[in-house]
Amino acid sequence: MVASKDYERMIQSLQWDELRNLWDNIENRSTPGWDAGQAFEYLVLRAFQLDGAQVRWPYSVKLFDEEVEQIDGAVHCLGLSCLVESKDFADETKVNIAPIAKLRNQLLRRPSGVVGLVFSRTGFTLPARNLSCFSSPQAILLWNGEEIKYALDNENICQLLILKYRAYIEDGLPDYNVIERDIP
Repeated sequence: MVASKDYERMIQSLQWDELRNLWDNIENRSTPGWDAGQAFEYLVLRAFQLDGAQVRWPYSVKLFDEEVEQIDGAVHCLGLSCLVESKDFADETKVNIAPIAKLRNQLLRRPSGVVGLVFSRTGFTLPARNLSCFSSPQAILLWNGEEIKYALDNENICQLLILKYRAYIEDGLPDYNVIERDIP
């Protein structure tokens, strides 16, 4: 098992081209040097960092000297503060409701303006998408693999986050696909 500081050093050495290569490796299930799911988790955070966001790498939260949460990361950009949950299943399973419910509970302990972001290479089940629609007042935005690839190709994940958040505010769509970009 690799230490989190080693992952941080590894990922922070990568620029956009190398992140796109890592994405291809993740898609091909070939990420030597990374434990299962870790390359995906750190890739998402590094994309935000490269685009100018402040990032907090994966961390644990203690309450009364007990670990109560493991957070995949936090992102602060363009006026939004977000908790990140990343899921990359080797068997191509879509994300079900459990990570959505977990993140909703984590958001309940944060100020109301904090946004939850769930990233899934393989997408989401209908129940997960439905639960995200009814998680208000906690905002939980869903990102699928195509959107992540699009963000990497365009080197612009922060503006896409704003677009996705705007679609959630205006139309109540937590799973708005930013590739469509039909919101002015």
